[in-house]
Amino acid sequence: MNQKSAPIYEALERFRKMRVVPFDVPGHKRGRGNPELVELLGQKCVGLDVNSMKPLDNLGHPVSVIKDAEDLTAEAFGAAHAFMMVNGTTSAVQTMILAVCKAGDKIILPRNVHKSVINALVLCGGVPVYVKAKVNPKIGIAMGIEIEEIEKAIKKHPDAKAIFVNNPTYYGICSNIKKIVDLAHEHGMKVLADEAHGTHLYFGDDLPMSGIAAGADLAAVSMHKSGGSLTQSSLLLCGEGIDSEYVRQIINLTQTTSASYLLLSSLDISRRNLALRGRESFAKVSRMAEYARSEINAIGGYYAYGRELIDGDSVYDYDVTKLSIYTQGIGLTGIEVYDLLRDEYDIQIEFGDIGNILAYISIGDRIQDIERLVGALEDIKRNFGKDGSDLYCGDFIQPEVVMTPQKAFYADKEQVPLGETNGRICGEIVMCYPPGIPILTPGEKITDEIIEYINFARERGCSLQGTLDPEVELINVIKED
Repeated sequence: MNQKSAPIYEALERFRKMRVVPFDVPGHKRGRGNPELVELLGQKCVGLDVNSMKPLDNLGHPVSVIKDAEDLTAEAFGAAHAFMMVNGTTSAVQTMILAVCKAGDKIILPRNVHKSVINALVLCGGVPVYVKAKVNPKIGIAMGIEIEEIEKAIKKHPDAKAIFVNNPTYYGICSNIKKIVDLAHEHGMKVLADEAHGTHLYFGDDLPMSGIAAGADLAAVSMHKSGGSLTQSSLLLCGEGIDSEYVRQIINLTQTTSASYLLLSSLDISRRNLALRGRESFAKVSRMAEYARSEINAIGGYYAYGRELIDGDSVYDYDVTKLSIYTQGIGLTGIEVYDLLRDEYDIQIEFGDIGNILAYISIGDRIQDIERLVGALEDIKRNFGKDGSDLYCGDFIQPEVVMTPQKAFYADKEQVPLGETNGRICGEIVMCYPPGIPILTPGEKITDEIIEYINFARERGCSLQGTLDPEVELINVIKED
């Protein structure tokens, strides 16, 4: 196929030249009804915010330009089929799970999944089977899935329908996805790859293996994160042997029927850009990240980790484009450094947690931006660094599952002060966002260690979300008989 083509973009350009009089939605009518929106976004942008129509195809049942764009995307990513998603990678992740799990079906997965996974289990009634994860004691984050733990889970739960893999994690950790795929398929299980942070794996010569290349059945790919498309646009890729028409039906259960052509065209253009220039672009990204890692480690106190974490199992590979930095060596939590970078240095990074920050480097970054970040981190150490002996390590905690997420979510609940919840069963999600990995999910037992972690995270300025109480002073727990 001709990867220089961008069918949706080209169709929009043809449409724009037609000067069609709009008696359809959206109601702003090419911006005439909302001049302030035109002033903010520009006439060309607002003029292309149009509704589905025959010349532009329909995302729910594509037969022309959207179908052509999806076919080009599948070829570019080496997939059997590709779906353009406009409800974010959240909807792609949820589609993967809903496509393989019904009520009572088991799915094997690590505990450090995004909240979209837990929400999908609430929707479908799937039963999570969590594999035990190692924690790196120095930086306090979960590692990848060990093959031995996968084998144990398969042996104990041979009726599981699928295995879910983060590829990579937010911090850049990669499991041995090829071996996991082989094991799963030997036992009749599907493999679902969450590649929200792995678009570049499909276009990198010296990067970890992508899910589709490893033989995964479905992969959710955030094009808007490292691929250059607009926020909220994403892809769902299908491997061989997946009924794509059934997957389309699952998508249409939850995805909007009013797909944004701004998002669709951004996916189309970004796919073309990656197909033509992706390898060159991501080679540059890797070089910048490695340079930044070296410069930051030379400051002292910080630890910008990388391929030295690889042990062949719990860290099978590492995504070097992820500039993840442990900050407690200068006496500050990640969220404190995150706040300082934004408030004092006008630098917005991706996230800060208890122990780490992540500076997301992609195709839009420049070496002068890297230099500015390194300089700011050096300045923060000099001006704000302190003794960190009172800091909580922030080890990743894997709570005990007492009931399924769906059962807990819909059970009778009551709000209880956080400090009084030890031993109770959580009825809602509690998480720091970003990164959006839940501290607690519905159906998990609350412990004093978890309460301490939540309190410490709040005191240090983490954005706690997911609870009915916006201050997270009260937690919804299952009513006791």
